[in-house]
Amino acid sequence: MTLRSQIIGCGSFLPDKVVSNDELSRRVNTSDAWIRERSGIEARHIAAEGELTSHLGIAAGRAALDDAGIEAGEVDLIVLATSTPDETFPSTASQIQAGLGVTGAAAFDVQAVCAGFFFALAVADNFIRCGQARTALVIGAETLSRILDWNDRATCFLFGDGAGALVLRAGEGSGEVHDRGVLSTHLHCDGRDHDCLYVDGGPSSTGTVGVVRMEGKAVFKKAVLRLAAVAEEALSAHGLEGGDIDWMVPHQANLRIMKGMAKKLGFGEEKVIVTIDRHANTSAASIPLALDWGRREGKIQPGHLLLLEAIGGGLTWGAAMVRW
Repeated sequence: MTLRSQIIGCGSFLPDKVVSNDELSRRVNTSDAWIRERSGIEARHIAAEGELTSHLGIAAGRAALDDAGIEAGEVDLIVLATSTPDETFPSTASQIQAGLGVTGAAAFDVQAVCAGFFFALAVADNFIRCGQARTALVIGAETLSRILDWNDRATCFLFGDGAGALVLRAGEGSGEVHDRGVLSTHLHCDGRDHDCLYVDGGPSSTGTVGVVRMEGKAVFKKAVLRLAAVAEEALSAHGLEGGDIDWMVPHQANLRIMKGMAKKLGFGEEKVIVTIDRHANTSAASIPLALDWGRREGKIQPGHLLLLEAIGGGLTWGAAMVRW
């Protein structure tokens, strides 16, 4: 028997404020039709003044713990994926730990932008597989609205705020693909692609926070190639084909990319979990938000085999195979 990281709880949180494309078009030279055609986005949630990344993460984490039916004291590891921490230090995960009333557990942030949730999931999964943790809370939380240039029509419409969380617990498995839990994670990075997608600030470089800068066409081209490659890598690791997957849960960045990936992998668009229309791109929160939505909508069921994938600044990209 082998140790598996089984998913025993799932939760999410979105700020109350919703900004539609029509409302955004009154602030910047754009339109609802233009945004929908290029991205599939209809609206996004925006954090209120004083509503921090940690607040979103605490709410999502609490929802996941409630869903799992466990107490905060049972958690011995918190890994937060975020590109928008509350402060340079301490880690935002430590603030979430305090807010949840988790004491004594290790808590830290990881940063891999839109692919960050995979990096956090891989870290927590390996802690569990190595026997260093039994119960882990993995969170993706972002307030991307704080690092946007709201006058840049090429980027400001793309992003939103939110948080999602999974509770992982050590369980026994056979090591086969029918086991419940995280079957594998596949992570990559190529720092030579920095200029495709970055924030033009930071404590070491400018002493400022900076805003998102992106070369949209370059990101689109690289995303299609790298997501296809990492998806094939994840499938091949288990001797699977696209038709074996019950659901693809992609990073919610662009509807055209998601549809293209479904076609390339050989299964219909009806097998793709889509939340980009209502959430926009929430970076590291994107995947867990989509998982929780799919579960609550009755789409994702126990025993389903999921392929998760994402690409983000760095460029970083990754995939995971999960048996729900």
